[in-house]
Amino acid sequence: MASSVAAAPSSTREKPRLSFWQIWNMSFGFLGIQFGFALQNANVSRIFETMGAKTDDIAILWLAAPTTGLLVQPIIGYLSDRTWSPRWGRRRPYFLVGAILASLALLVMPNVTALWMAAGMLWVMDSSINISMEPFRALVGDLLPSQQRTTGFAAQTFFIGIGAIVASSLPWIFTNWFGIENTAPAGQIPPSVRYAFYIGGVVFLLAVLWTVLRTREYPPENLAEFEEEKRRTAGFWNGVRESFMGIFNMPKTMKQLALVQFFSWLALFAMWIYTTPAITSHIYHTTDTTSKLYNEGADWVGVCFSVYNGVSAVFALLLPMIARATSRRVTHLLCLVAGGLGLISIYFIQDPKLLLLSMVGVGIAWASILSVPYAMLAGALPWNKMGYYMGVFNFFIVIPQMVAGVTLGFFTKHVFNDQPVFTLVLGGCSMILSGLLTLLVHDADDIRLPAESQPLNTDAPAYESPVQTDPRV
Repeated sequence: MASSVAAAPSSTREKPRLSFWQIWNMSFGFLGIQFGFALQNANVSRIFETMGAKTDDIAILWLAAPTTGLLVQPIIGYLSDRTWSPRWGRRRPYFLVGAILASLALLVMPNVTALWMAAGMLWVMDSSINISMEPFRALVGDLLPSQQRTTGFAAQTFFIGIGAIVASSLPWIFTNWFGIENTAPAGQIPPSVRYAFYIGGVVFLLAVLWTVLRTREYPPENLAEFEEEKRRTAGFWNGVRESFMGIFNMPKTMKQLALVQFFSWLALFAMWIYTTPAITSHIYHTTDTTSKLYNEGADWVGVCFSVYNGVSAVFALLLPMIARATSRRVTHLLCLVAGGLGLISIYFIQDPKLLLLSMVGVGIAWASILSVPYAMLAGALPWNKMGYYMGVFNFFIVIPQMVAGVTLGFFTKHVFNDQPVFTLVLGGCSMILSGLLTLLVHDADDIRLPAESQPLNTDAPAYESPVQTDPRV
């Protein structure tokens, strides 16, 4: 199961193919990262409401997450491109530092006693998770040849799915399997939620440590040139400036994908922010956060999130085959339409169990969102700026969340009359629009050639054999 790489590849020739276990080990840390994100996505709105937040204030409180991502990811990408240690490599130091900070934040978050503390801890927790997450995307571009990139991102998505299945369900599991209380006095976090965050903190650190210790990175081809470039572009503020100027110098494919990302992530943030208040009010018919019924509904949201992540983990294995039969653009379109219809269907449901069918569509979309855009993007980026551009690309995840934070509260209160289920419907429409916009993306690797005219050294990761697919996208 060793995952070390024997020799550094040249930027001018194809990287060596990695084995199943090498891809497995380099992706395993995402299991821990997703534990953190899943606990955050499924429970932070619940914590805010428990601390006294009103429904139309929740989106504003969530602004912490996109703001930290906007600041942290491009800077970490820029810095990691300019980092090299013979012992720790390029990306792994950031994996480790982020994991330690995120684990500590996960231990503190369920012990907050006021709304301002909960909002502040979201800033700390999301910043720390982002420090770990951004370099993982760049690692795929660093180590994998183009034919294996779809598999590499699929492997990450597999672990994202597995981590989210378990983490999202933990409060429900603690209550229904172990009899731990899921209610608490006003202003206090239920024990089942607190224990879930404790488990998440431990898993986050251990999973990232596995990748840090079991993966080796390629050294720069020319250390003298690398050091000269690092010296020429050194400085934190230079990194900040370069990171934010990168949005004006994006490759064509990246600009087109930015619009796709904007509308798909706007839909996701609508779901993460408003699913708990939507389901507890629309299906369980309560807004009393101390009631048994509210907390049963909130626990069921965690189960729903586990289902869509489980579907995502399984469906990820099919994406390379679907892309091979059609194209990556068509694949992404079909997946996003399925997710949009899943969100819209929640409005028509009154039986909580039927929500699991809605989550199947969301899971199909989630599988594609986590992999296909990155597979298309990786082939359009210069090899020596992979981390930098992956960080800049994150702008189009956080900008829609900032738009969601500013606008969705207004829509929920003044347009939808405090009925957050309509906000989910709006998210579903946004996801379908995102799928249609995918058809406008120029994906050079995805242009189909007649079989007899395809080059032997093809650069088409979407059409690799599914036999090689470790886990997922």
